[in-house]
Amino acid sequence: MVSQVLRTILNRDLNKLRQEIASYRQESNLWRVDKDIANSAGNLCLHLVGNLNTYIGATLGNSGYVRNRDLEFSAKGVAQEELLRKIDDTIQIVDKVLSTLTEEQLKQEYPMQVLAEKTSTEFFLVHLATHLTYHLGQVNYHRRLLDSVASTVHA
Repeated sequence: MVSQVLRTILNRDLNKLRQEIASYRQESNLWRVDKDIANSAGNLCLHLVGNLNTYIGATLGNSGYVRNRDLEFSAKGVAQEELLRKIDDTIQIVDKVLSTLTEEQLKQEYPMQVLAEKTSTEFFLVHLATHLTYHLGQVNYHRRLLDSVASTVHA
């Protein structure tokens, strides 16, 4: 069942995001940018949480979540513990909503047009999973580049 596969992948990668955010040696480095690195790990985390809560929680699960996408990229200095709590909450809502979807619902058109063309719910959920993975790789690289021992000494 595709919904179970998606639940497994999104849960795995959200937990990996949690691990990455928790692994920063210096909390302030979550918000660092340098040279051509335009987005901090903190902002990428807020973006992923906002994205999944919007397109899975609110749209498919009627959670009532209201997104402020601009704030996902402009907020600075959100505490590491708060980011981790937001990830934990997102893990719960994603799992809850995906556990209720039927194969028939997955084949139906996604309730809103987000991409250039209308898609099935199944296609859009795969898109969300790959979007998460893409930014998860950026967070991992950000942490290894900007939270290294050398960068914490010079911070």
